[in-house]
Amino acid sequence: MKIVSAIALFLLCLVQAASAHDRVRLANGEWPPYLGSDLKHYGVASRIVTDAFALGGIEVEYGFFPWLRSMMLAKQGTWDGTLVWFSSTERRKMFYVSDPVIISTYVFFHRKDMTFDWRTMEDLKGCAIGATVGYDYGEAFQKAERQGLIRVERVPTDEMNLKKLVHGRTDIFPIDREVGLSMMRKHLSEADRNRLTFHPLPLRTDPLCLLLSRKVSRNSDRIKVFNAGLRRLKEQGKVNRYLREALTFHP
Repeated sequence: MKIVSAIALFLLCLVQAASAHDRVRLANGEWPPYLGSDLKHYGVASRIVTDAFALGGIEVEYGFFPWLRSMMLAKQGTWDGTLVWFSSTERRKMFYVSDPVIISTYVFFHRKDMTFDWRTMEDLKGCAIGATVGYDYGEAFQKAERQGLIRVERVPTDEMNLKKLVHGRTDIFPIDREVGLSMMRKHLSEADRNRLTFHPLPLRTDPLCLLLSRKVSRNSDRIKVFNAGLRRLKEQGKVNRYLREALTFHP
């Protein structure tokens, strides 16, 4: 571990001089409590990204856009990058993908008056499942949906799905656990919040990363600065502290 820490510190010092007075422009989105224009530090994921870059002498400027536009702006190099996203083979062709910034855990929310348990996609047969247009819920779910094994009703927003769930128009709804709880606090009455719970078994658990466009020449150095800074934040215990302060379920 001492060797790893020394290497990370060396890399950070190596690029720090070159990155002095640098400012990276990142297209952000609304996904409380991780990201949000009205949140403290612009959300906990933004806070981690800002502080990791700061350790390398790079300032961060955020612009908030709809998700598809954020991705397009970063892909084109109009903005330097975007946060936070799942990694994929296709994305690695267009972006420098960082080390994991946060871990996302998707679970099924359901009404407390409904007995619900599951282990496999087969167990979801007969359930009316709410989902959001354009969202990827993992290969098993996507495959079961394509093959018609499960009945999925997609609507434009997560908020619409939560309200459909409360009013009994769907039975279950998959969403990141922390995002779901945050949305319930913001968009549902106390009475409606008390009607909902979630199953503890994750549908998917994945790292979410910073993406820096390969069309921006300085990004090849910036990703090294960021990863070195992120490692230092983790070693200092700051990432865990930030998460404990912002999230409901974190050690």
